[in-house]
Amino acid sequence: MAATKLSPSEQVFLQKVMQKASLPDIYDARDITIVVLRSLRDLMSTDASERTAAAFDDEKIAQLWKDDNPIVAALAKLRPPLKVDTETFLRRIKQEGGLPKSVSPETAVIAVFSTVREELPPEQVKEISSYLPDGLKVMWDQI
Repeated sequence: MAATKLSPSEQVFLQKVMQKASLPDIYDARDITIVVLRSLRDLMSTDASERTAAAFDDEKIAQLWKDDNPIVAALAKLRPPLKVDTETFLRRIKQEGGLPKSVSPETAVIAVFSTVREELPPEQVKEISSYLPDGLKVMWDQI
């Protein structure tokens, strides 16, 4: 992804992810956040994903939630939620996230999940949790 200028709110959000996951760079945090959120959206219904996007107070943070690839975004509206287990989800993060060797997929997922949860109202946090397989629910609930 190109190094675009980040808004102040994106910087704060991504710095939290960067610190929680011990990532070396804010742009690594952005790239990993996008992969984790895309994978999370794939588990959810289109309506739930759209409710989540609308629940973010900050539009720039909501943009991280939304898919910036118009083809992927259109296809996501047509397909049902994916049924994947925790291991498959984590493998996807490892393969697509470009994680440094020192950062496990679990660490990255927990960092993104906990930072996202800070930005959402409790009812949205609960709705997202309802779509997660058991192992991911445990990670979603990490503080």
